[in-house]
Amino acid sequence: MSDFILDKFREECGVFGIFGHAEASTLTQLGLFALQHRGQEACGIVSSDSENLHQFRSMGLVADVLSEEVLRKLKGASAIGHTRYSTAGKNTIREVQPFSVTCQHGQIAVCHNGNLPYAPQKREELEKLGAIFSSTSDTETILHSIARCNAQNAVEAVKEVLSETEGAFSLLFLTPKSLIAVRDPRGFRPLVLGKLKDAWCVASETCAFDLIDAEYVREIQTGEMLVIDDSGLHSSFPFAEKPHSVCVFEHVYFSRPDSIIFGRS
Repeated sequence: MSDFILDKFREECGVFGIFGHAEASTLTQLGLFALQHRGQEACGIVSSDSENLHQFRSMGLVADVLSEEVLRKLKGASAIGHTRYSTAGKNTIREVQPFSVTCQHGQIAVCHNGNLPYAPQKREELEKLGAIFSSTSDTETILHSIARCNAQNAVEAVKEVLSETEGAFSLLFLTPKSLIAVRDPRGFRPLVLGKLKDAWCVASETCAFDLIDAEYVREIQTGEMLVIDDSGLHSSFPFAEKPHSVCVFEHVYFSRPDSIIFGRS
């Protein structure tokens, strides 16, 4: 079997985020445990206490590395997390997500399920402008682009950068005050919205909601950007429409059979 075909059958990454719950980091750990089948190489969590972001990343399985001691240090009522199976870049601790940066828009963290085919060209362009990359991951190009974007705030910077980004992306961003979920205009990878009492959660698959007793609300729609903050949900569709193109391997290979993705189980 060719390397190309083997790459197509690699399991992809899993993402989970929650906003507005006192046990955010613990619930994120549980969500990632439910998504472990989507990535077994590494995992990480970034949490927010409304003022600062707190990060932990490690090689290894969720149950092995995201201990109670680690979770106690990930303070705050919102968090995002990631389980990794490499699709682009090397397999080292420097590639483990979520990535985070402090820039003109404040502190921002990101985790990504998908692939950006034009990332090498974008990386070269950014390096010529003075950007210094800490990993080989295509996702880091998004964070550098946001840091250099002269938009009014982090939300507008995310919107502007992703409007010019080609590829498959289901993305979660975390700032001290908000969680941002974005799905690319083709809807290639799944992303779903759930509710746990007064908290909102987002995940690659609904099986992550089942483990924490959260209610499945709906899919994040193709081309949707959903901002979650203390005032509620703010949905917009800022990207140019493109032909709908979901990944055919999600139902037959990547996703758990008990999950609802792309609107069906």
